[in-house]
Amino acid sequence: MLWNRDDREKTVNNNTLTIKDNRTGQTYEVPISDDTIRASDLRKIKVDADDFGLMTYDPAFVATAACRSSITYIDGDKGILRYRGYPIEQLAEQSTFLEVAYLLNHGELPNEQQLKHWTDELTYHTYVHTNITKFLEGFRYDAHPMGMLLGAVSALSTFYPDAKDIGDAKNRYLQRVRLLAKAPTIAAFAFRHSRGLPFVFPDNDLDYIGNFVNMTFSIGGRHKPNKVLQRALDILFILHADHEQNCSTNAIRAVGSSHVDLFSAVSAGIAALYGPLHGGANEAVLKMLDEIGSIKNIPDFIKQVKAGEGRLMGFGHRVYKSYDPRAKLIKRIAYEVFEQTGLNSKLEIALELEKIALEDEYFITRKLYPNVDFYSGLIYQAMGFPTDFFTVLFALGRMPGWLAQWEEMVTDPEQKISRPRQVYTGHAERDYVPMAKRHSAAPV
Repeated sequence: MLWNRDDREKTVNNNTLTIKDNRTGQTYEVPISDDTIRASDLRKIKVDADDFGLMTYDPAFVATAACRSSITYIDGDKGILRYRGYPIEQLAEQSTFLEVAYLLNHGELPNEQQLKHWTDELTYHTYVHTNITKFLEGFRYDAHPMGMLLGAVSALSTFYPDAKDIGDAKNRYLQRVRLLAKAPTIAAFAFRHSRGLPFVFPDNDLDYIGNFVNMTFSIGGRHKPNKVLQRALDILFILHADHEQNCSTNAIRAVGSSHVDLFSAVSAGIAALYGPLHGGANEAVLKMLDEIGSIKNIPDFIKQVKAGEGRLMGFGHRVYKSYDPRAKLIKRIAYEVFEQTGLNSKLEIALELEKIALEDEYFITRKLYPNVDFYSGLIYQAMGFPTDFFTVLFALGRMPGWLAQWEEMVTDPEQKISRPRQVYTGHAERDYVPMAKRHSAAPV
């Protein structure tokens, strides 16, 4: 198609937003790029020269892009999730977690030699310093495993002071390899400590997932692997590997923007994931299924939800306004897992609950479809993981994405230290009142 000069100029000129400030009558042209405008371009909109300029107000950043990223693409309306352009369905079906981790952190799928080198590097770094085991032993016997993971990952910054040199690309890469390799070891140690079991050290003859399972569940010898369950765990980790600018990823980028070391930045992400609104949703699903108790109680439960007297956990998503693509894959995995472990009565309740919700106009109009958390908790429980360990598994799966997002942030020339603005709603200037002249107030 040939465009003349007038057509090209018209197209370029149309890539702007015209804003009229009714306070002053002034009109402004703001450039549009990638369907966004730069918030800083609004600064020129002022009532007088002393104004700071117009700002946007966006609590929780629901409509603000804080970065450019080439890692993960999501179309919530169409139910699309892609890592580096590859559909999540293809990766979950054909790839492995370590291959996906390589993809996220290198930008391309590895060839056979690259994958072997990547695997060997991770295998070499699975052990942790002996003092880390002593550090973990210092936690109470009933310490939450996620709190132990949070503390231990943060402590790694003191074991590897070279991690502070974030300006060196090779050094940054080494720290990413270290953390991806050691995270399963620390997680397994946290599991063992919470159950009063001795630590099982890495067996580097095993693969990444098999090694983690062995360190977690081994009793008196190498754990007998179940290939179906280990592949299911591998796929679950793939499905959780990255999810764009979620709460924990945003936390890592914000803290990492201060140029702190990788371990400290990632510990901020773990802390964010620790919160029930982010990482605890699958545990809430199990609690809901326990409260329902039986299929015959589902109709009454649905009535309570519609009346605002209960919540349908595991349905709906901040991003997805159609069926979460990960939920479709996890549902299939659930059947495969329960063929190995035996049918869980909760699965029958979950399936019937999903069937009713997907046919009910109340939930359809509100776009409440199953999300990734609806079935994942059932699978983890069937594998033998307790509910307080679910968020740890989430963190292990999300680790490659966190590392890739941190690296992308550090190397992005547009990124500066995170410093959001605020809309001040407090008092205007007022004079200090001496104690003797202050009115009495109600006791605090």
